Amino acid sequence: MNFYDSAFILLISGCGLLTWQQYRGQEEKPEEKALTQNAVTPRAKAEASQFIRLFLTVYCLVMGSDWLQGPYVYSLYKDQFGLQERIVGLLFVTGFLSGAISGYYVGQFADKHGRRTACLIFCVTYSTACFSTLVPSLPALFFGRVFGGLSTSLMYSAFESWMVTEFHKRRIDHSGTSLSSMFGIMTTMNSIVAIVAGVLSEWLVQITGTRRAPFMASASLLTIAFWIIWAYWSENYGDSHTQSNPPSLSSPSSHSPATKSVLQTILTDKRILTLGLASCFFEGSMYLFVFFWTPALKAAHSQALPSANHSENLPYGMIFACFMASVMLGSLLFNLIISKHQLLAPSRLLTIIFATASSSLLVTIVLKSEVLTFWSFCVFELCVGMYWPSVGYLKGRFVEDGVRARVYGMLRIPLNVFVVVALSLIKEGEAYRNSVFLVCSGLLVVTSGIFHWVVGE
Repeated sequence: MNFYDSAFILLISGCGLLTWQQYRGQEEKPEEKALTQNAVTPRAKAEASQFIRLFLTVYCLVMGSDWLQGPYVYSLYKDQFGLQERIVGLLFVTGFLSGAISGYYVGQFADKHGRRTACLIFCVTYSTACFSTLVPSLPALFFGRVFGGLSTSLMYSAFESWMVTEFHKRRIDHSGTSLSSMFGIMTTMNSIVAIVAGVLSEWLVQITGTRRAPFMASASLLTIAFWIIWAYWSENYGDSHTQSNPPSLSSPSSHSPATKSVLQTILTDKRILTLGLASCFFEGSMYLFVFFWTPALKAAHSQALPSANHSENLPYGMIFACFMASVMLGSLLFNLIISKHQLLAPSRLLTIIFATASSSLLVTIVLKSEVLTFWSFCVFELCVGMYWPSVGYLKGRFVEDGVRARVYGMLRIPLNVFVVVALSLIKEGEAYRNSVFLVCSGLLVVTSGIFHWVVGE
C-alpha cells in the first residue's frame, strides 16, 4: 500500500467518524425528533422526500459527469496529446473566457425560458464538450472548451436556481428540512460522488489505456440526467415565486425583482456584492488550483526522487479521490458546526475558511515536500467542502428567487475574468506557479477581512 492509498483510507475513516457522530447525536434527542415529526404532516414529509430524492439524483449524475473529467483533463492535454503547457493554459483560458462571456446570458435565458430547459441544454452542451476530446486537433479541443465554459455557467446557475425556487415554492422548510441542511446534504453527496469518480476514472484509464475514457463515461451520465430531467422535473421561471406569493419570511427579499435590474440588485446590496467578491477570489483560487495541483505535485515528487523519472507514476485518480474525501470531510464539519450544534453563523465560518485556505496555499510555497504539499492541498479542499454549503445558504437568503439565475450568472463573470487573466499570463516552471499561489493567498486574506466586516452576523 503506497502513501496515497493510506491517505485515502485515513480521510475516509475521518468521514465515517464524523458521519457516525452526526447521526448518533440525532438519536440522542428523541423528544426533539418527536416534536418535529408531530408538526409535519405525513403528506408534506413524503412530498419533501420525493423532491429531495429527485433533485439529488440528477445533481449527483451532473456533478459526477464533471468530476470524472477532473483528474485527467490536464494530463489528457499535456501527456496524451503532448501539448505545451502554454497551449494547455490557453485551452483552460478559453473555457473560462467562454464562461465569463456567457455567465449573464445563460442566467437570463434560464430565468426567461425556464431553469429546467436550461438544465436540459447543459446536458447537451457538456456532452458535446466531452466528445470533442475524441478528435486530437487543436480546433476541436478549443471548440470543446468553449462548450465546456458555457456548460459550467449553466451548471452553477440553472440547477441551484431551480432547486432553491422549488424549495421555496413547495415550502420544503415546513417539512423539517432547512435550506442550510439541503446545501449541506448536496455538498456531502457531491463529495461522495467525486470520490467515486476519482477512483472510477483511475480504473477506466488503466483498463482502456486512454485518458479519454473518463470523458466518455461522463457523457453517459449526462444522457441519464437528461432523461430524468425531461421526464420528471417541473419547470420554473424567474419571478415565479415572488409574483405568485406575497412577501414572507421564506422569501429572501420583499422587493419586487421587476423594479430593479440585476446589476442594480448586486451593486445596491453590499451583502451580495461581498458574496461576489468572495466567489471571485475563493472560487478563482479553486479553479487555478485545479490547473496547478498536477504540476505542483509532479514537481514535488521529482524533487523527492531526483534520480529517477517517477513523476509520471503519480496515481492522479487516487490523489483526486483524496481531495474529494477532504471536501466531504469539510461538508460534514459544516453540518456539525452549523446545522447540528449551531456553533457559528455561516458568515463567520466563511471568514475562517478564507483565512485557512490562504495559509494552506502559502505552505506549498514555503515547504518543498511532496507529503506536506499533498496535505496542504487536502486542507484547501476541506475548506472548499465547508465553503459551498456556507455560501449557498447565504445566496439562498440574500438573492431574490425571481432574478436568482441572472444574479448567479453575473456573479460568475468577475470570477471567470480573474482566472482568465491568471492563466493567460502562464509561464512554464515553478516560479510562476508559486506566484499564483502567493497572490491567491494574499487575496483570500483580504477577502476574509472584508467578509467579516460586511457580512458578519
